[in-house]
Amino acid sequence: MDVDDRLAQVTVMGAAGKMGCGISLLLAQEMARLQSRQENSAKTYRLTLIDVRQERLADLLGYIETQSAKQASRNMEALRSLYQGLEDEQVVRAFVADTLSVVRTATDYRQAQDSRLVFEAVPETEQLKIETLRWLKGTCPDDAFFLSNTSSIPIEFLDREAGLDGRIVGFHFYNPPTVQELVELISARTTRPELARLARELGQRLHKRLVPSRDIAGFIGNGHFIRDALHAIREAERLRSRFDECEAVYALNRVSQEGLLRPMGAFQLMDYVGIDVFSSILLVMARHIQGETFRADLIDRMVSKGVMGGQRADGSQRDGFFRYDGRQPVSVYSVERESYEPLRSLDRIDRALGPLAEVEWKGLLRDPDRARRLAAHFARLASMDTLGAQLTTAYLQASRRVGEKLVSDGIAGSPEDVNTVLTKGFQHLYGPFDEYGPAGMTKSQFLMTNGSGRRGI
Repeated sequence: MDVDDRLAQVTVMGAAGKMGCGISLLLAQEMARLQSRQENSAKTYRLTLIDVRQERLADLLGYIETQSAKQASRNMEALRSLYQGLEDEQVVRAFVADTLSVVRTATDYRQAQDSRLVFEAVPETEQLKIETLRWLKGTCPDDAFFLSNTSSIPIEFLDREAGLDGRIVGFHFYNPPTVQELVELISARTTRPELARLARELGQRLHKRLVPSRDIAGFIGNGHFIRDALHAIREAERLRSRFDECEAVYALNRVSQEGLLRPMGAFQLMDYVGIDVFSSILLVMARHIQGETFRADLIDRMVSKGVMGGQRADGSQRDGFFRYDGRQPVSVYSVERESYEPLRSLDRIDRALGPLAEVEWKGLLRDPDRARRLAAHFARLASMDTLGAQLTTAYLQASRRVGEKLVSDGIAGSPEDVNTVLTKGFQHLYGPFDEYGPAGMTKSQFLMTNGSGRRGI
């Protein structure tokens, strides 16, 4: 059975969730394209979107309608060949109608009974995923294939616990799935070769950049992110000998954003993902990886206080380590005082860190002169004997060590795969194995200093 045959009947479990919405839209549009082809006129394509929240399913249909209209307008030239003889406005309406025509919604998992391709996108909890996959195994045809959007749970473990006999592969989209180019493809030792081949072809059809990862908890993306964030937490704890809790968290967030020139700081990223989700991934990695410590007292204390971060249904940011005005942090949380402290009151830590960046991540994102400007940024920090420069150096060294571990453990097939995941999935300007360009100090030279030309830190 080829990809077209599998795509005739598809189910998304957890369709109304943050990731499920985007996965549902991508599949609905691909299935609509297949349906609209003349050679498929006699075929019926059906995408069943299942979620326990009926009200969210109604919102999902509205999302698919709105986003399909936008996609049609942006891809008009390609769609004209499918809708010959129609005016542009008619093409948009036709594509939206065709996209919605393949979709049905349900709250009962038994509606997946005819699907031979199932995407699992329920929350990142081992027991919930296992129970969901068990239900689906008992409901779907015996030859159904399952693609799990898990970002951390080993696929072979899910296969064994759900009894899927190799009919599962990891297909980890990045948030938001409709925008992010990257998909991590995780084949377990038990994954059937024909499923791995199908997943690769499907990824290509969805115009995704596929990066293979070995089936080790956390894979490449969270394998780096979790260890990288734990470095930030440990460094914040180390700073507690000089600064209070709010100042320490703020300092490492600023260093990891401005010093490293990332889209957001480490603690902001934990807020974005969800502190509770971060905690769950720590537990998964601790359970499945021996010889490493995946524990953070600060995370446990935040969860115990009910300060979770994460995103609301409309995409707005919930308060976590930071309180937000839109996407902008305005205050930082003190676990000890159970209150938020305004960022404007933290000028003492700003003075202690010293200047960091003269350019922002966004300003370099599409800059053709990026390499030279990155090199100049790090050369400038290397010439400074400040706390901020030293913390940046230590962070770069930690990021490089994590990348090297992912390669040496065989989780990533090459340094380039690590770089690709971080630049395409996390939108970093560079990967841990990249050099910063032909001008100024290279990353390797910078890592040999402590920000003042001296070796070590």
